[in-house]
Amino acid sequence: MRSVVRNRKGFLKSFAGVALAGPVLGRLEAIEDVFSASLHTLAQTPWESLGPQALQDRYMLDPSVVYLNHASIGTIPRQVHNARVEYLALCESNPWLYMWGTPWQPIREEVRAGAARVLGVPPSDLAITHNTTEGFNILANGLPIGPGDEVLFSTLNHDGASVCWELGAERRGFTARRFEFPLLDVPSLSVADVVELHRRQIRPETRVLVFPHVDNTVGLRHPLAELVAMAKAEGVEYVAVDGAQTVGMIPLDLAASGVDAYSASPHKWLQSPKGLGLLYVRADLRSELRPMWVTWGQRRWADTGRIYEDYGTRNLPEVMALGDAVDFQAALGPAEKERRYQQMRSDLKERVLATRGLEWVSPATWDLGASLVAIGVSGRPASQVSQELFAQAGVVLRPFETMGLNALRISPNVNTTPSDFDEFFAGIARALG
Repeated sequence: MRSVVRNRKGFLKSFAGVALAGPVLGRLEAIEDVFSASLHTLAQTPWESLGPQALQDRYMLDPSVVYLNHASIGTIPRQVHNARVEYLALCESNPWLYMWGTPWQPIREEVRAGAARVLGVPPSDLAITHNTTEGFNILANGLPIGPGDEVLFSTLNHDGASVCWELGAERRGFTARRFEFPLLDVPSLSVADVVELHRRQIRPETRVLVFPHVDNTVGLRHPLAELVAMAKAEGVEYVAVDGAQTVGMIPLDLAASGVDAYSASPHKWLQSPKGLGLLYVRADLRSELRPMWVTWGQRRWADTGRIYEDYGTRNLPEVMALGDAVDFQAALGPAEKERRYQQMRSDLKERVLATRGLEWVSPATWDLGASLVAIGVSGRPASQVSQELFAQAGVVLRPFETMGLNALRISPNVNTTPSDFDEFFAGIARALG
């Protein structure tokens, strides 16, 4: 693992005689020493010997809460939170220096490089935004489309990647078309089926195809490379993907996928501080995609993804802590994380199928699935069941009563324990009788 943290001291020392006073440099190095030691311990500890509870102890969740809603908003590891607090304190010790001076500039680019490795893209193609929705607003406002052009997406598309196109269509004259996805057929769909469902909807005027890599309702993993290849073969010019539910969960190689743009929120599965986003824009698209806002850096950062984050003052301590979140997840190991997600999903499916009143309504297999599943409930509205689960057992999840679905969405993360699932099923037994 190449650690952002382990690279920072070299940068910091290079500024010791220029910008940083000795006590300030010492304080920041002390923060890095503690965090690096913690990461080293985590990286050297076998996943199995940590155990689920040992992982959960590295977070700050209230012990009375059974948190199964990472697909809505994630929880930050304790040591990432502590690093963020220290960065904020350091920033406030000399705001001018840390907001506008040199100390954090190279570190920020190391953070970008670390996030780029997670996505499988060159750092120069990546903008650090505020969330997934911001990335899609940049696309909807900046792509060269207009009257006679169509933007296509399904009813599985999240509003954060949809509404910007619908409102943009009213102003700019293009068409935004949302087609009905057969949600109740998801458990029986294959990769070829998902591709064909989209192919049938493409028209000669379709210039933009938008879809979620993993949707937030039933956890359907759209086959990225296959959909991109099909869309391009059908004449679609731009393919934009919502990666809010994949970054940090599923290993990515976006540069090889052919996707034109990919927007994500690392606070879910990468477990970064809130208020951060990532936007990948392939190099040859940047000459066509106009930034949504601009200030002094447009010429300086021309030909890089940084032109899409050129909006002046921002919360740099949060950005610094994104690097720590990347390091924390890398220490866990992407392959081991995916193995754990897959195992939890398999165990959960087995228990759902064996429980009266529950139905598995997510994809049947892992290649089309994710650590985000929908469980149909019978006899009672899902929203009522959800309220009872929280009131009686502190279980946090998301109900869906939409498109014919009456379901509870569960989205476990690496810090979810078997006892969390036990609490859920015990609560279900009480709620459904």
